[in-house]
Amino acid sequence: MASPRLETFCCPNRDASTEFVINFQPVFFGAICIGSASLSLILSILQILPKRRGYRRLGQYPLPKPASSSRILLIITICDILGCAGIVLRSSIWLGLPNLITGINVANNSNVWPEVFCVGSAMWIQLFFSASFWWTFCYAVDVFLVVKRSAGISTIVLYHMITWGLAVLLCVEGVAMLYYPSISSCEDGLQHAVPHYITTYTPLLLVLVVNPALFARTVSAVTSLLKGRQGIYTENERRLGTEIKIRFFKIMIVFFICWLPNIINECLLFYLEMQTDIKAGDLKNIRNAALITWFIMGILNPMSGFLNTLAFHGWTGFKVDCSLQRRRELAWDSSTSAANVGGYNPIVGSTLLYQSHVQDAKNMSGKNISGNGQPPSDAISVLSEGSESSTIEIHISTEHRDYEDIDADGESLGTSARH
Repeated sequence: MASPRLETFCCPNRDASTEFVINFQPVFFGAICIGSASLSLILSILQILPKRRGYRRLGQYPLPKPASSSRILLIITICDILGCAGIVLRSSIWLGLPNLITGINVANNSNVWPEVFCVGSAMWIQLFFSASFWWTFCYAVDVFLVVKRSAGISTIVLYHMITWGLAVLLCVEGVAMLYYPSISSCEDGLQHAVPHYITTYTPLLLVLVVNPALFARTVSAVTSLLKGRQGIYTENERRLGTEIKIRFFKIMIVFFICWLPNIINECLLFYLEMQTDIKAGDLKNIRNAALITWFIMGILNPMSGFLNTLAFHGWTGFKVDCSLQRRRELAWDSSTSAANVGGYNPIVGSTLLYQSHVQDAKNMSGKNISGNGQPPSDAISVLSEGSESSTIEIHISTEHRDYEDIDADGESLGTSARH
């Protein structure tokens, strides 16, 4: 699980509240972490692997979408997978090599490997889960900018600089202040640990507070965009708007369920830490609540990776496609989509060829193109990934109207030529 208490545990003179939760049933807690992280790791990898697909109707194939948002979702999943791998490794070493962990409790120990493993594994877990938080925030920003026609493929570079830069900077800064002047002789008291906890929970609180507001603004902008496409708000547009709301709701509910226990647990442990004696009888309920949320964190924190993939894509199934030919087709299709957002999809076949013809005609006439060269339809498709029919219906509906315009233009040209 991801908690700043893991880094605090590496100090031999750790505080009493950290000692209390980490030393309570450590074998059972380690087994829970290994089981939850391993399950999430396997299922998350399974979710993102290419799948075999038989015959499916057109509505089940998402249309090409902006590369930045789809890449962000993949990066979030990869960060969660790497964080789960760190949890599995750390918990396995704790259970398999108890003598190594015992060496952490010895002040001024000549053997540095216990501290190196403790700090290294804790920083690995914190770094990748913090990066996942930053990328989740960037996803909310990106979908809002996509709807506002202000984002494109180039913004992914900026997102990389922000997320990895802030994740590494805050992680290193917090750990450096926590272990000052050295790991074997950390400063006593609560004050020196506060910056570390702030740097750990800043991206988490940012997502909890800001992302719901950004998603709400995006939904409002999508509603206005859908109304402006044809001047009316039909049942198709209403259903598509509802699906987008549901998708954002699933993303936030997963985040709240998996990470809100961390905030509650930290508040309880800080309250215990400020008491003279944390073993006092009147603090029994606080201690029990801290232990309960601690074990909940051990289960839900690693499972966030798999639950995120469900919120992003739904269940993709077990039918993994390992054929080289299929991978080549997907790679060709991705590059074609990036170069020409209305291009031909070899998986769907001739049905989308009609869309390509209409899109090419639209590009020639300059209709419905945003300032960064991105069609408005792509701004909708990126938000409704996984929907069964609404995305296709809104695309076909708008493009059919443009197709009628093209036919009308052709008829007028034919009439002019005859005259």
